[in-house]
Amino acid sequence: MLVAASLLTIPDYIVIGLYLLGTVLFGFAIGMRLKTGTDFFLGGRQLPWWAIGMSLVATDIGGTDIIGVGGAAYTYGLAVSNFEWIGCVPAMILGAFIFIPFLYRTGVNTIPEFLERRYNAGVRSVIAICWLLFMACNLGIMLLASAKMMSAVFGWDETVCILVTAVLVGGYTLVGGLAAVVYTDMVQCAVMILGCLTILVLGLIEVGGIGELQSRLRDARERQASEASSPLAVESAQVEQTSDDQSQDDPMKLILPVDTRTPFPWPGIYFGLALILSPAYWIGNQAIVQRALGARSEFEAKASYVWGAVLKNVIPLIVAVPGLIAIALLPDLPDGDSAIPSLVGVLLPVGVRGLFVAAFLAALMSSIDSYLNSAATIVSYDLYKRFLHPQVTDERLLFVGRATTLALVMWAVAFAFLLTTMSENSGIYGIFQTLMAFFQGPAFAVLLLGILWRRATGMAALVGLLCGILTSITLYALNQPLVYQALGWEPLFKIQEPFLYFSIWAFLVTALVLAVLSLLGRPNTAAQLACVVQWRSSPERPAKGDRSPQEGVAQ
Repeated sequence: MLVAASLLTIPDYIVIGLYLLGTVLFGFAIGMRLKTGTDFFLGGRQLPWWAIGMSLVATDIGGTDIIGVGGAAYTYGLAVSNFEWIGCVPAMILGAFIFIPFLYRTGVNTIPEFLERRYNAGVRSVIAICWLLFMACNLGIMLLASAKMMSAVFGWDETVCILVTAVLVGGYTLVGGLAAVVYTDMVQCAVMILGCLTILVLGLIEVGGIGELQSRLRDARERQASEASSPLAVESAQVEQTSDDQSQDDPMKLILPVDTRTPFPWPGIYFGLALILSPAYWIGNQAIVQRALGARSEFEAKASYVWGAVLKNVIPLIVAVPGLIAIALLPDLPDGDSAIPSLVGVLLPVGVRGLFVAAFLAALMSSIDSYLNSAATIVSYDLYKRFLHPQVTDERLLFVGRATTLALVMWAVAFAFLLTTMSENSGIYGIFQTLMAFFQGPAFAVLLLGILWRRATGMAALVGLLCGILTSITLYALNQPLVYQALGWEPLFKIQEPFLYFSIWAFLVTALVLAVLSLLGRPNTAAQLACVVQWRSSPERPAKGDRSPQEGVAQ
């Protein structure tokens, strides 16, 4: 038990109870006004920029991040902060001024819907299914993260934690739709920042300030090196050679060498994260982009991303740095995922523990409600309306969306229970990132070339997408010990959890196949060219018999 249940006093429970009650009632109050599918999925396209921006941050920083990023910082050092500073802010600014306004002007409801307009129904279907599978699995991961935290803090059984969380979040999301998600996320963002900031400040005070923290980290580093080089360690081979491992040499280091044993080498960070996974997440992730599509205007869609990027700059300080504080205060924890829950019991006084638990629940709920609503949107628009009932009414879509939300909650609970039976040494954050790397690189290649390159064709995009996904899965399989040992090979990647490299190679394969096959195929139609950013005044000639491509081309 990381934090005894008895440490939570009546004031803590009052804070937690008031927060949960207020959030659920707020979501239900918003849901009472919903009349159509557009209201449920896009908030009636009446969402303000300031609420969307805070919702973007709250959605991205979920329970997996408060536990997982802090745990990764405890294990590998501050390099995990690159997932915020390099992995979010540049892509959000790029999206704000180029991609989000363009997607908003098309009037689409989902990213897969846009891809059908640009390419064909096959590309739409593959992307929709990939995102649906990812969101469904990620819901289970987030429920498991919440169960770990609440089990440690409350002393509850993990099964009870999973069920309680699913009922609370699923209830107001099912009733309130995207509007409830965005406005509750706004509140949850503020609570999350306040709670995490509290543990950061109290942690620094307990350690003795930034200078003392750096001194203790150096001591921990020297102790690790001493243990690794001891005769017992060398003889028993319990510890691998770490003298050249820069992540252990300096936990404060942001840029790590190519041969680091951590999952964060600089080529992976810059090429896999900054250039591929990050733009793919902020520009091509339905759960993220859907908020901007529900904005009141194109200007507010852009402003929401800029506001979110401003808030994103503080997140590494309040989420990752506490992991370093845990190294100084609690150097002998069994695993990184225990770092933040342990700090709650060590640092926080009566009443404040309830605030931090409320902050964790805020982060958790804001991510789960977002993925629930976005997954329901994909099912309703990209599968049900597109293939089963094209003439469905907006009122009927509201019912379909709510029924899908309920089904997804049930699935998430089942998947979370399945995860509890598995052994996963890389931590919650590693599972999350590996799932993303399987298809997000190929999906981003298809979206990027489709928006920016007029010659990209539908069949080439479909083949390239499938080849890219197959590349990711193949690289993952060949890097598993059972596979490469059976083949008599060396592992393809030396680092732990090389999901950033998976995304690089999958992106490159998809882009190459798409480019080659597009150049060999027939020209696009004028309707497809209307979904391309126009870079020159003389557009290419459309396929014979089509209307003039000048009509409807995005400016």
